[in-house]
Amino acid sequence: MNRFYTHAIQPGDNLWQLAQAYKTTIEDIFAANPGINPYYLRVGEFIKVPSNPLKKDRCISQAEVDYRNDLRSLWEEHVAWTRMAIISLTFNLPDLQFVLTRLLKNATDMGNMIRRLYGDEAATTYGNLIKEHLLIAADLVKAAIAGNQQAVMTAEKKWYQNADEIAKFLSTGNPFLTEEAVRKMFYEHLDLTKQEAVSMINKDYQKDIEVYDAIEKQARAMADMISDAMVLLYPDMFKVTTLR
Repeated sequence: MNRFYTHAIQPGDNLWQLAQAYKTTIEDIFAANPGINPYYLRVGEFIKVPSNPLKKDRCISQAEVDYRNDLRSLWEEHVAWTRMAIISLTFNLPDLQFVLTRLLKNATDMGNMIRRLYGDEAATTYGNLIKEHLLIAADLVKAAIAGNQQAVMTAEKKWYQNADEIAKFLSTGNPFLTEEAVRKMFYEHLDLTKQEAVSMINKDYQKDIEVYDAIEKQARAMADMISDAMVLLYPDMFKVTTLR
């Protein structure tokens, strides 16, 4: 099954360059965009580009395997420690501050995952955005427990604004991650996390477990989506090296 990326035409783009960047062919781009004029690609125009960078018969370097595994682990930790924070907040457990401290470490770790690719400034920016995402989530749960609907709405608005900022940040730095796709990914993450918190607060434990299973699966998909884009953007950093 072909996978499609949405690419916004940039100044100087041509189909040969796009085919090389997305590991596809000019013929496949034509097939995905009937009627496209290869000699007049309008800047800002969106086209579909088929890509299958993860086909089973390609060689994968150890660097790529490690990066993918590390990013999956971080997103799994992200949702696991978020869950523990929701439990500690809901039942006012004595471990709350320890759990929140560990949860916020995930933001620093997330930033470090792009440090090696984007540099220090971008890593700090991304880490701060993820930290804000986590702190707002905690405020949202606290407000829901207190039954303060005004505070819930305020926190929720800030939460989605933060998701928009994350989507803009990731898409600006990587053309293989569209802002729309990242926003959709994060909105789904937020929606599932809200369901998880509400289920726990209402002591609907079976529903809470079912939602968490969905959250874990979605978190792995988020990690893979980001990893795919990083491998496409920095092929030299993930290439297979041959010993001589």
